[in-house]
Amino acid sequence: MNVETLAPSKADNGARNDSTMAYSGTGPVIGPRVQSGLSMTFAPTINDAPTLPIGFPEVLDSPMAWTGSHFAEHSKFILHLDETDVAEAEEALEHFKSLGHDGDVMSRESFPLRNLGPRLDQLRRNLYEGTGFGLVRGLDPQKYAVEDLTMLHLGIQCYIANRQGRQDKKGNMLVHIVADNSSKERANHHRHSTAPITFHNEEAGDIISWLTRSTAATGGKCIIASAYTVYNVLAASRPDLVRALARSDWPFALPRFQCRPVIFYHKGRLVTNFGRTALLGSASYARPARLPKLTVTQKEALDAYENVARATQLEIATQAGDIHFINNLAVLHRREGFVDGEAPTERRHLVRMRLRDDEMGWAIPADLSLEWSKAFAPGRARTWHLEPMPDGFFPLRTQPN
Repeated sequence: MNVETLAPSKADNGARNDSTMAYSGTGPVIGPRVQSGLSMTFAPTINDAPTLPIGFPEVLDSPMAWTGSHFAEHSKFILHLDETDVAEAEEALEHFKSLGHDGDVMSRESFPLRNLGPRLDQLRRNLYEGTGFGLVRGLDPQKYAVEDLTMLHLGIQCYIANRQGRQDKKGNMLVHIVADNSSKERANHHRHSTAPITFHNEEAGDIISWLTRSTAATGGKCIIASAYTVYNVLAASRPDLVRALARSDWPFALPRFQCRPVIFYHKGRLVTNFGRTALLGSASYARPARLPKLTVTQKEALDAYENVARATQLEIATQAGDIHFINNLAVLHRREGFVDGEAPTERRHLVRMRLRDDEMGWAIPADLSLEWSKAFAPGRARTWHLEPMPDGFFPLRTQPN
């Protein structure tokens, strides 16, 4: 197994990281270097304020500023489980089951991974201080009952973060992302649609984890992009759009209406949190007419953001059993369209979780704190459904990111 590229890195107040990057090449991805390869044209605008927002850096010098071309060798971000690793995880599962605990109290102590654990720690540090993403590959979902597969997922991820987050008002901890055309509303909702979706972040969660139980017959790749790289390109080429993204007048509806920025520079780190649906509405949920509409500049900024992200993206052909982890504050994600097959093993099924780590978790801007509180505050109801359930159990968020 190749894990040398997941080596820990030590951040200097979150703003700079001089450790070995988990990709070929040196230095951060900055505007001129990437922009020369972009095939896009920005509409001319009058730059009333061509400088960056106060406090925002000209360049984010960080290993989180990468492009997909840096990862031509997928071994650079995949932690492969060999037979010994899988056997150790299965032994940890049997140990946990012998304790008689519920799965939601799983911990490093109750799910011991003496050999695999240190390598998962390297992945954990890379998520918070390195490139911001990685995946664990080697589990065979067909080998396990759904309860055991879920507990293996929980056991591995407790080495990444020690807290799990609620994902809706019902307290669902596991969200099942599957195609569902049983109604027009469900077929158009991005959780159940087969159509491609644009780059976004989840509404809450430092780290997003998803287990792939099965893949589609065709399509459905996981596609990610660095928000740090997008920032560097726009800071060098369109600082006026960076200013627009950092303004506090973006009219989000999640569905709670809130005006806040799309990007923050908080405690020495770039924090990104947005989705087009929450700002523009969607085919499933038209944006209420009473809410403010985006300005021409805001629409231009969203389009520029999407264009740069797509020009620098990394496509990952997911396999059944993969467990993806991304830093939800620094890495954008989207999905390509897909077509399911007839066999159960050819129907795309992801199980998503939201995570936070008390030790390595980033400081959260005040404008995002309510969503984080809803997800991670103690004392709130938590529900664990191992399979997809009707809307009464899994309500569709009307304006998700």
